[in-house]
Amino acid sequence: MTADVFQKDALLSNKPTPTPLTTNARKEKCKECSGQNLIHDHDTGETICGDCGLVLYDQTMDKGPEWRAFTPQEKMSRARVGGPSSFSMYDKGLSTTISQIDRDALGRKLPLSTRLQMWRLRKWQIRSKVHSSVDRNLAQAMAELDRLSDKLYLPQATKEKAAVIYRKALEKGLVRGRSIASIITASLYAACRGNLAPRSLREIADASLVNKKDVARCYRLLLRELNVNIPIADPLTYVSKIALKADISGKSQGKAIEILRLARQKRVATGKDPMGIAAAVLYIGCLQNNEKKTQKEIADASGVTEVTVRNRYKALQKELGLVIPEKLK
Repeated sequence: MTADVFQKDALLSNKPTPTPLTTNARKEKCKECSGQNLIHDHDTGETICGDCGLVLYDQTMDKGPEWRAFTPQEKMSRARVGGPSSFSMYDKGLSTTISQIDRDALGRKLPLSTRLQMWRLRKWQIRSKVHSSVDRNLAQAMAELDRLSDKLYLPQATKEKAAVIYRKALEKGLVRGRSIASIITASLYAACRGNLAPRSLREIADASLVNKKDVARCYRLLLRELNVNIPIADPLTYVSKIALKADISGKSQGKAIEILRLARQKRVATGKDPMGIAAAVLYIGCLQNNEKKTQKEIADASGVTEVTVRNRYKALQKELGLVIPEKLK
């Protein structure tokens, strides 16, 4: 039986049309004619050679689910597995819960003795989830991490990295004698620096309930004890953020990026605060583009002082020999 006749019979019998095997499965050849035109029938579970019609397998295992779904909502409702494990959850998302619904699978109400038994099981199941001090510590820390991530609009990758850093600090005993909030905030700042997320120490400290000095002290402790490799902060990552807050045009941002790249080539911005450098190049870009933005507006958007913007602006103008219109100085 050829492949065309086989597909025609499948159409006449209202069965799913057999599909050719994928590229990985085509490495196998027919035992009769050595052909690679193998066809798999999903309805009968047979693997057939499309050239000579030999049935290679008549009981192919289907590794997919036994149910069908036509919408994403229907697929989610019928799935019987949970989500992937996550470090940002204190139990990594692997624990189970006993439902509060006192009914069986058919919707019938459970008798009183069974309900009392399920109530006791539910109580001990909740107690067993956080039975040690480490579990209670992680539960409190991950709750604070969720709050900070939502408040700062951080991506999931940065949140996961912060959770991994905190777990390492907990294993090494760095949390003992220090507040959980300060260590988790410092871990989040280290994750932002590692993933090049444009979040400054002041922003993260303001979003948390910890003083900035305490966060900086715990951050230095994590770098020293855990040997975390943090890349050097790039002012380029802060340019678009400051420009969005100060409502600066895209043309001025482009000029600021050109000036910043020139300053990087001549190593003018080395050792300077990246937020101050980004604010200064944006101010110069606005001056060259004849866009009226004051130093105070850009300083407020960047979180630095006007003196910092002014000093960085004068240093860049002197070192790079920038031409700025006199009427807007």
